[in-house]
Amino acid sequence: MAERIFLSSPHMSDEGYEQQYVKEAFDTNWIAPLGTNVNEFEKELALKVGIKAAAALTSGTAAIHLALKAAGVGEGDIVFCQSLTFSATANPIMYEKATPVFIDSDYQTWNMCPKALEAAFEKYPEVKAVIVVHLYGLSADMDRIMAICNKHNVVVIEDAAESLGTYYKGKQTGTFGHYGIYSFNGNKIITTSGGGMLVSNNEEKIAKARFWATQSRDKARHYQHSEVGYNYRMSNVVAGIGRGQLKVLDDRVAKKNYIYEYYKRELGELEGIEFMPHNEWDAPNYWLSAMTVKGKVKPLDIMLALEAENIESRPVWKPMHMQPVFEQYDFIGTNVSEELFENGVCLPSDSKMTDEDLERVVNIIKGLWIQ
Repeated sequence: MAERIFLSSPHMSDEGYEQQYVKEAFDTNWIAPLGTNVNEFEKELALKVGIKAAAALTSGTAAIHLALKAAGVGEGDIVFCQSLTFSATANPIMYEKATPVFIDSDYQTWNMCPKALEAAFEKYPEVKAVIVVHLYGLSADMDRIMAICNKHNVVVIEDAAESLGTYYKGKQTGTFGHYGIYSFNGNKIITTSGGGMLVSNNEEKIAKARFWATQSRDKARHYQHSEVGYNYRMSNVVAGIGRGQLKVLDDRVAKKNYIYEYYKRELGELEGIEFMPHNEWDAPNYWLSAMTVKGKVKPLDIMLALEAENIESRPVWKPMHMQPVFEQYDFIGTNVSEELFENGVCLPSDSKMTDEDLERVVNIIKGLWIQ
């Protein structure tokens, strides 16, 4: 069996930056939650993306949860949520016993459709928050989305779990809304093995999120809790990995762009293939290279052919409004997200891939067109 090619796997720096920070945590015996690495990772990430404050947490999901709490979302409140995304975007809405309304995507961005968002506001004017996603590292149309949300005076949460290093009109995704979140899961563009970050220009809200994330422990000599809290704070060891990874973020973005351009050049002329969109105002990180396939060759044909050669690929996310757990909730749109799911495939986009790996993937796919 040929060597495995992964969709997107952890990629530690060649310089060993991560090990230096982790060693420091061990040398000081500071391996528990909190510590120098956590504090510095928050500062360095905030500086990198250009925002005032950040809270290092156990996951991007935890970050969305605390963003919803900070926005005052509670039982019965309506939250608009992009449908074409991973379930971690929507699950925290349920944690707060709120009601999701799922919003369709458009073909221009693969992200939240501004027209569908406007229609949703007409139907549900009493909305507490909007969660917009930057799917696969593609930026949503933030000017139009923010204009709509500002008109309705509603809190915007950016799920930038997949888009660290992506810029919209020269500004980092995750920094347009009231809150932004990033993920450092093992498959993300940089990883801490597991972890996330909540960011905002509202420093008081970030301080409150840190309080909730450390079990809402009041300032008292004894253990006193006046609010329900969560065990969401990142460990000092994990944060050390994140500090090292942050140093190579630009290199990872460059490699992901190289992979996308390789695929687009080699496969873009095949009948029925269309790659995910690129807009003039969008500088994507291309976390995953994705395309749609229509015609005699189906997405499943591609995935099975790659799988037979020990190469990992996967479908585009199944929209939330199509998921059994969310099927009772409303959906606003024209089923663009459903069509992207039915016709989409994510190609292996591992930042460790060589040109030989890319050629291997491309030749297998091209072979399906000449059978």
